[in-house]
Amino acid sequence: MRSDCAVANTLDLVGDRWSLLIVRDLLATTEMRYGDFLGGGEHIPTNTLADRLKKLEQAGIVARELYSEHPPRAVYRLTQAGRELGLVVDAMATWGVRHLPGTRRITPGA
Repeated sequence: MRSDCAVANTLDLVGDRWSLLIVRDLLATTEMRYGDFLGGGEHIPTNTLADRLKKLEQAGIVARELYSEHPPRAVYRLTQAGRELGLVVDAMATWGVRHLPGTRRITPGA
């Protein structure tokens, strides 16, 4: 933590583009596999996806559960803390639709 400011520390954790898009995608479904994220319209680089998933898991926002040991494969789900970020994602979408012409709410997987 760089300070005791809640906004600054939240941004340190989820303030990059990809972290909240991962949360957005997981809000729309019960669980996702690694390849599901790669198949989205955002075209997240594989190294960035691996890094963000690990960071979100370490922060207690995403839970990872192995469904195959050989090769190792996992599903990802939001924790309660992750689901609570839905309020942030919704507020950002509402603001974007209102103030950024040509934008719309995106429902992942739709």
